[in-house]
Amino acid sequence: MTSAAIFLTLILLAIIAFATVRQRSLAAVSGDTSKLHSLPRHYGYYAAVCALIPGLAVFLVWVIFGKNIIEGLVISGLPDNLAAQYHEQATLILNRIRLAVENSGGNEKNPDILAAAQQFHALYLKGIWAAFALSVSFGLIGIFFATNKTSPDFRARNSFERVLTILLVLSSVIAIITTLGIVASLLFESLRFFQEISVVDFVFGLHWSPQTALRADQVAAAGAFGAVPLFAGTLLISLLAMMVAGPIGLFSAIYLTQYASSRVRKIAKPVLEVLAGVPTVVYGFFAALTVAPFFRDAGDFIGVEIASESALAAGFVMGIMIIPFVSSLSDDAITAVPNSLKDGSLALGATRSETIVSVLLPAALPGIVGAFLLAVSRAVGETMIVVMAAGMQPNLTANPFEAVTTVTVQIVALLTGDQEFDSAKTLSAFALGLALFVSTMALNIFALRIVRKYREAYD
Repeated sequence: MTSAAIFLTLILLAIIAFATVRQRSLAAVSGDTSKLHSLPRHYGYYAAVCALIPGLAVFLVWVIFGKNIIEGLVISGLPDNLAAQYHEQATLILNRIRLAVENSGGNEKNPDILAAAQQFHALYLKGIWAAFALSVSFGLIGIFFATNKTSPDFRARNSFERVLTILLVLSSVIAIITTLGIVASLLFESLRFFQEISVVDFVFGLHWSPQTALRADQVAAAGAFGAVPLFAGTLLISLLAMMVAGPIGLFSAIYLTQYASSRVRKIAKPVLEVLAGVPTVVYGFFAALTVAPFFRDAGDFIGVEIASESALAAGFVMGIMIIPFVSSLSDDAITAVPNSLKDGSLALGATRSETIVSVLLPAALPGIVGAFLLAVSRAVGETMIVVMAAGMQPNLTANPFEAVTTVTVQIVALLTGDQEFDSAKTLSAFALGLALFVSTMALNIFALRIVRKYREAYD
């Protein structure tokens, strides 16, 4: 028995409930649907929801809390000698137990660990079968409840829509709570970091070297946490990317909506949007193996020194990657402009190009700004291309021919591997994340002000 099997069983129960109750509602009125308050499918939808939601709730409880409960039971039953070690090496002992479970003992020699692994496996089997039994039982109870409610006068559609409304509200609440949780975690860990490092040094510092010593007698006992080089590198690469993606994406959207034939549009638009589905690691390889050497050789040919890992290569390839974001959203914004504006301009004697510049683009400006904002956010958050094409060396420079790094790359580097969360080095990743969140939110607010200003003028 697996979690996937439980989920598929609940889906099957929901399908059975839909078919059974739908047929029962038809049978209750001898097939005359005019005597039913709701359509037969609404009775089926209500039954499917009654079968799925209670069982799914039990299943989610098992998925979220089941393993933690089992680990707690296993730890509480450890021998005294292993329990004493657990207080000092909790993560290590748990990992050894999990590894022994996954590998059926594997290379583990400690009999206490093997015994704990066997107990873990036994408890897990009991727990998942209990979760299966409870989920199916709650699903069957839901089917029984929906079946008894089925009658010609039952307001199945209203009840189903009420359940959907509750689910939508819960989804919204979960999304809001998740956002607040992310912000709270960033803020809490950032405050811990700023207790060790001055905010002024972090915001205005010009040198980034987060390496710190584990012991006081080691060299470099204090690192440098000036974030200016990281944000400068992020802005430089994002600017280069937008210099590529902005004009190409906008001009391609104008061509596809105003000049291209329907046949060309049907071919060109999907081909252009294929770029959005290419994995970023592929772009990274393309930048590192093709674009960066090309720029370096071209620089040598004209007598300009361009590093093998440069902001220019990363920005250029990143711009290619985000062209579909600008093009597709700008296309939608231009297409959404009422034809009456375009027809009125042409009727007054304006050329097609004059209509595009003076009427269509100003009217579509809110959507175009949104497209550019999404593209900027995508560029700011990109990591793989920067790692492979621009490097990881913090460098405060405005020269696109030199190697730089970005905030997201440093966050990954700081949190990769076994890191101690009590050190300033690791906590600096949360401070970088908070700074990036604040700057992105400020950019969003600025863009929304522009959108509202011009939307009022053209609505």
